[in-house]
Amino acid sequence: MTKYRYDTQCLIEGKALDENKINAYFRKSFDGDSLIAVGDETLIKIHFHTNAPWEILEYCASLGEIFDIVVEDMDRQSRGLKG
Repeated sequence: MTKYRYDTQCLIEGKALDENKINAYFRKSFDGDSLIAVGDETLIKIHFHTNAPWEILEYCASLGEIFDIVVEDMDRQSRGLKG
């Protein structure tokens, strides 16, 4: 089993998004790894491994509209099952 079970990804569309502030908030507020938060002022791509994907999506939704949401169970995938 992996330490962080869920690969959580989404896009955030908004105004005045700041990837540095988003990165800092993730590191301070969420337990997980493999963080990628990149983009510009209107669109940020998020990728994060966590055990609480709903918390990640809730935070992202507070920043703007979220779409292209993917939550994959990496534990199931490692056992050869659909994630």
